[in-house]
Amino acid sequence: MSPSQTFRGRVVSEGVATGQVYLSSPATPAIPAIPATPATPATSAPAATSATAATAADVRAAFAAVAAERFALAERLRADGRADQAAIVEIGGLMAGDPALVDAAVTAVEGGAEPVAAVAETAEAQAAILAALPSEDLAARADDVRQVGRAVVAQLTAAAAVPPPDGDFILVGPEADPADLIRLADAGLAAIVSVSGGASSHAAIIARGLGLPMLAGADPAVLDAPAGHLALVDATGDGRLVVDPAPADLPAKTSVAPSAPDATPGTPAHRTADGQPVTLLVNAASAREVRMGLAAGAAGVGLLRTEIPFVGATGWPTQAEHEAALTPPLALLAGRPAVVRLLDFSGDKVPPFLAGTAAAGNSAAHDNGLTALLDAPEALRAQLRAILAAGRDTDLRIMVPMVSTVAELTQVKVALTEVAAQTSRPPLLGMMVEVESTAANAAAFTGPAGFFSIGTNDLTSEVLGIDRADPRMRPGLAADPRVLTLLQTVATAAADAGLPVSVCGDAAADPDVLPLLLGVGIRTFSVGAARLPQVATQVAATDTARAAEQAAAALSEAPARPA
Repeated sequence: MSPSQTFRGRVVSEGVATGQVYLSSPATPAIPAIPATPATPATSAPAATSATAATAADVRAAFAAVAAERFALAERLRADGRADQAAIVEIGGLMAGDPALVDAAVTAVEGGAEPVAAVAETAEAQAAILAALPSEDLAARADDVRQVGRAVVAQLTAAAAVPPPDGDFILVGPEADPADLIRLADAGLAAIVSVSGGASSHAAIIARGLGLPMLAGADPAVLDAPAGHLALVDATGDGRLVVDPAPADLPAKTSVAPSAPDATPGTPAHRTADGQPVTLLVNAASAREVRMGLAAGAAGVGLLRTEIPFVGATGWPTQAEHEAALTPPLALLAGRPAVVRLLDFSGDKVPPFLAGTAAAGNSAAHDNGLTALLDAPEALRAQLRAILAAGRDTDLRIMVPMVSTVAELTQVKVALTEVAAQTSRPPLLGMMVEVESTAANAAAFTGPAGFFSIGTNDLTSEVLGIDRADPRMRPGLAADPRVLTLLQTVATAAADAGLPVSVCGDAAADPDVLPLLLGVGIRTFSVGAARLPQVATQVAATDTARAAEQAAAALSEAPARPA
């Protein structure tokens, strides 16, 4: 039996799970300290037909791709404050672009060598030269070269496209793509471990909604974990991934089914300790999350994320593509509330076609996906038509993300009225309140808005000046008096105008924040499916008068806002 290996990471979604290691991208770098076996054709992944037929140009492109992956990972590590690890990973990027290695492999292929063999043998030859040097620091770089060689072989053999194993598996990669979590949720995904990311990343949010344990901020060495080996993710306490765990370390198999009162469509199924009605909804991006939420007592969906299936898109989704993504979850919600959010291509969900625009200098398109959507009116109308078609049997509402001006909301309202005129009466149009200036001036939006839904993740990030990807960022920070003051402002503006108001950010499921939200008068919450039983239990145990006292005490500590 192989000796166990342990990798540490930050817990961003709690739980314990076991499964086979499934590397999301075998071509991604590992930290050089891990001992490496010399890469040879016998130990490399089997050469696919495409690799056998690869040209010298393909080999050069594979080296370039590996270098780009390493530099991208180094950038994410540096953004996480892990500069030492970023510098180490960058070494691999430099090596993948070193002409001494690249040109030697390309020349061998041009001379008739088989591409995979040429890369493996060239890497091993370069590694042997380094290993023989008297300097220990330079000799240590031999393993870096071997890992670069393996990564290039993986590119050439399309090893990154290996399907997940049968049974339960643990997804391990440089970062977690929220779309991958949705796609793999019904295929045996048991847990996630990523090198980058934090508790407020969208992958972490999806993981919590699905009830999947997740570790972020793992050491890059985890990317060299042996694929297919049994592993344990213990996302409790300090958080660890154990590869080849001892039998005594494995948890007993348990099965916990959600238990909550069934909700009559459109009606609150929950009450506080003093009898106040509370509506609980589910945040979702997939049919699976909707099913889990309804089984746990949700009255409907309070936030349907529509951008997750398209984070890898190379252009705006068509109406047909939107309908294909929307129909499965909305088909489960006949007669129930369904709040569908327009595309929110921002933060860690910027697709390639918008990332390129941002790189060219349009930072607004990168930072605020609403700006990009409003600049593409046909794309907006295509999504609106798809929402109306797929959600026709639901109690449908449409929500605009990242609103910062009344004009933005009005522009969407005009488009919705035009599109709905062709089919039916337009559904209620509302907005997310997640921009600090919008929250502070919430009363100005009560005219065009049909409802408010507070996104505490982005709002907290902006108010406290902490990036969502920062490891310090967590839902409980919404209890900060500066954030809570804005939440009260929004709740008061909504109550004065007779508008529905809810919270759909992760703070609604935080046990320290939920009583404060009840205390400022909010009675509708939308949370991840796996958190619904916990939230329902806490709601039932909370007295709103006591919650109001807690909120008042917290608000008294808020600094005065500038006039």
